[in-house]
Amino acid sequence: MIRHLVLFKLNEGVERDDPRVVEGVAAFRALGGQIPELKFWECDWNITDRPIAYDFAINSAVEDTDALKRYLEHPAHQAGVVLWREFATWVIADYEF
Repeated sequence: MIRHLVLFKLNEGVERDDPRVVEGVAAFRALGGQIPELKFWECDWNITDRPIAYDFAINSAVEDTDALKRYLEHPAHQAGVVLWREFATWVIADYEF
């Protein structure tokens, strides 16, 4: 199994209630039920206000590197990425477990 973690930081001046953010969050929340490769899916807002904290996180798992590739290329995932590029940056980590 491969864990796929993503941490998002909203761009300067962008707030959670910005309509673009609301749409982006909805798009990512829906992915768990849209992409069969996802064996585990959760995402939500960070609850701490530490200066080093990111704003939004995705924690997911897929079977193997082929499944990860299919997930990343899936049209629903790509549509969400396009939305998030408008208002955030992110970092990722993929590791076997």
